[in-house]
Amino acid sequence: MSNKREILIIDDEQVILDAVSKIAESEGFKVDTVLNAKEALLKIDQNNYSTILCDIMMPEMDGFQLLDKLNNEHKNIPVVMITGFSTVENAVNSLYKGAVDFIAKPFTFEEIISAIYRAIEYDKIQLKIESDKKGNKESSVIYVPCPPRYKRLGNISWMNLETQGTAVVGATDMFLRTLNNVKNIEMMETENIVVQGNSCAKFEAEDGLIHSCLAPIGGRIIERNEKLLTDPALLEKDPYFKGWIYRLIPSDIEYEMKYLIPCSSDRM
Repeated sequence: MSNKREILIIDDEQVILDAVSKIAESEGFKVDTVLNAKEALLKIDQNNYSTILCDIMMPEMDGFQLLDKLNNEHKNIPVVMITGFSTVENAVNSLYKGAVDFIAKPFTFEEIISAIYRAIEYDKIQLKIESDKKGNKESSVIYVPCPPRYKRLGNISWMNLETQGTAVVGATDMFLRTLNNVKNIEMMETENIVVQGNSCAKFEAEDGLIHSCLAPIGGRIIERNEKLLTDPALLEKDPYFKGWIYRLIPSDIEYEMKYLIPCSSDRM
């Protein structure tokens, strides 16, 4: 294996490769680029990447097929999907299939950088967990899995249906652990409509990066957790109970549930 190169970028548009490469390299990351997924698989066999940024819609082999290939070969490299605005449904599906995040085109400098840092931090967490398992010792990474009755959108956000037909949503502990301590939260107002897979809240970390929390389901906000605005530490102290973000009236829960992962499963 060659020396570690942090990022592999896969896109069939050279202009996207150039743009993402320039952004990543400006932060000091080492970058490889390829124009198709088949060439990417050869690169992955030859190098040790911390994260992959991959377009969804590509000829011959698309981003979903690449994800399936990596999963089948047990290559646990965090993948961030890049998608056009018209394929948000595909992007949500990519989280279900195992991608750690997605970025919509056109993207900003901040969106690329925050996604890269989260993916690399996720990689560090998973490597530490695996190392502890191989050493037959108790994991030094203590994270809180979401309660069994909840469902989650990838490893980013969760939802819990209440008996009266409303739903409570929030951010997963694993997602919060990829951030550098949340110091400020920007929330939507009540009566606003959130869309599954779209940003529903923004977290500002101590390092100045802004991270979007993607809504696990769509619906109308009927209540928000005002305590988070004055005490954002609640998110990390108690992410599944006191650290909830919104209470919603779901808009199309039966359809959107197919993209959610049961927290009772062992899939991480």
